[in-house]
Amino acid sequence: MTDSKYFTTTKKGEIFELKSELNNDKKEKKKEAVKKVIASMTVGKDVSALFPDVVNCMQTDNLELKKLVYLYLMNYAKSQPDMAIMAVNTFVKDCEDPNPLIRALAVRTMGCIRVDKITEYLCEPLRKCLKDEDPYVRKTAAVCVAKLYDISSGLVEDQGFLEQLKELLSDSNPMVVANAVAALSEINESSPTGQPLVELTTNTINKLLTALNECTEWGQVFILDSLSNYTPRDEREAQSICERITPRLAHANAAVVLSAVKVR
Repeated sequence: MTDSKYFTTTKKGEIFELKSELNNDKKEKKKEAVKKVIASMTVGKDVSALFPDVVNCMQTDNLELKKLVYLYLMNYAKSQPDMAIMAVNTFVKDCEDPNPLIRALAVRTMGCIRVDKITEYLCEPLRKCLKDEDPYVRKTAAVCVAKLYDISSGLVEDQGFLEQLKELLSDSNPMVVANAVAALSEINESSPTGQPLVELTTNTINKLLTALNECTEWGQVFILDSLSNYTPRDEREAQSICERITPRLAHANAAVVLSAVKVR
């Protein structure tokens, strides 16, 4: 069955009916109700009046339902900042959930909700997620730092998140390294001084070149782009870097090839 049933024309009193369904004790009924709310939101209907009822649905271990609620929150949090505060405790709790997918989803969503009142609550969960035992959570948290920097650069610097990002360049997982590079590149580009906030060192370059061999194509592009901004100490180091990235010139992905050309 398709999801078209969720996009059927509205009936009189639909908000009242949805409110009732969102507060139903049965999980399946709640999930169906949230899907209807998201469908209405998608076609431009105002369902902001259901904010507290949808937020109450966050208290679930069902990943699909949680994703839907988080999607609703990202859409309405900016227009309902006082209401969005209601969700903070659940976000913080989800960042410590046994399921790494839920931990990553929570920190990603918190980074996307551009509300000043929520930003301060994000720091501690983000700090924990940057050191999470699961690489998927760490790589998600790395990107979140760049999003947080865009909201409050001073907060990121004061909380030491730049240092934590630099530490992730030495991570054992290549995708975590790639995401850390991507986040640092984004932060450098938006630096108010125009000067790089994080300088690449010979030691860092070697770690990036090692991770390059195990990264996805997306990760390789970010690492190669960062390498293109590095000035080697001498001819020997330049030659060593060129030798290690030369195989990328024959890569099937054109973006990888172009990034490799920039390094050479």
